[in-house]
Amino acid sequence: MTSVDIDRPSTWRLYRNGMCDHCWGGCCTMPVEVRLLDLIRLGVTTEDEAKNSLKKLVKRLSKEGIISGYRHGTELFMLTQKNGRDCFFLDSKTRRCTVYEKRPDVCRQFPDIGPRPSFCPMTHKDSVSK
Repeated sequence: MTSVDIDRPSTWRLYRNGMCDHCWGGCCTMPVEVRLLDLIRLGVTTEDEAKNSLKKLVKRLSKEGIISGYRHGTELFMLTQKNGRDCFFLDSKTRRCTVYEKRPDVCRQFPDIGPRPSFCPMTHKDSVSK
């Protein structure tokens, strides 16, 4: 079986129910862009704070290491990746999402959307180098 390369969607596997049960968080190593409503749902900001000053919010979230950037034109925030590639909200030991119930819309919609819709960069613990 060909190994999956997160950077080469042509190597990804067709998604099936249950794949996430034994995955080591392959999709959680991809860059994640979120909207303001996602950040509110995640509990890292409030509507009031965002309405008061978006510039101050971006500065605070950047300083706290939650986001690595904001694109004004698209109004998208880039979540910080830690340990080289991991999502800010991925537990590095269990490889599970720490905010699963509150996760961003882009995560809820994956793999229906993404670089290769309906395909998944599923990885197994033994195939991940540490």
